[in-house]
Amino acid sequence: MARTEGRPQPDAAPHTPVVQAGPFRTPVRPVDRVWAVARIVLGWIFLWAFLDKTFGWGFATPADRAWTHGGSPTTGFLKSTADNALGGFFSGLAGQAWIDWLFMIGLLGIGTALVLGAGMRIAATTGGLLLVFMWAAELPLANNPFMDEHLVYAVVLAGLALAGAGNTFGIGEWWGNTPLVRRYPILK
Repeated sequence: MARTEGRPQPDAAPHTPVVQAGPFRTPVRPVDRVWAVARIVLGWIFLWAFLDKTFGWGFATPADRAWTHGGSPTTGFLKSTADNALGGFFSGLAGQAWIDWLFMIGLLGIGTALVLGAGMRIAATTGGLLLVFMWAAELPLANNPFMDEHLVYAVVLAGLALAGAGNTFGIGEWWGNTPLVRRYPILK
């Protein structure tokens, strides 16, 4: 340990390489890379849901039920919740145009923000809210008393925002230094 002003200070870990990256030369640690990959992967999950529901590429959404062919991106999931604890509420929202638009804008915005690494606070908040609503719609859960992937993803979103995951392999640091974001930090 190094001594500074009479107090011991931890030495930098010699086994942890620090790489300079980006225009602002922020040190990148291995944990930053892991968070960045988690951010991009989770962003792709949101973007893929948007794309498949929009164009019906035949994965979760058949072509004839694509949004571009007049299908509703919320009907299948929300109607399937009718017999669940909160099913009356959620199934009543199925197929309403404003819910479809809100859901699809959410998937696109959250996915894009995560992949780019900008707007992480808003993406984490809105994504977490969307995921908690989807979790609540499925109550009671079939495989676990309370935990499923929706809650896990919500926790990961919070971790991504708190860890500043948009700065590594993303435009988060640049975005955070724009005059707009400096004026309105919630956009960071």
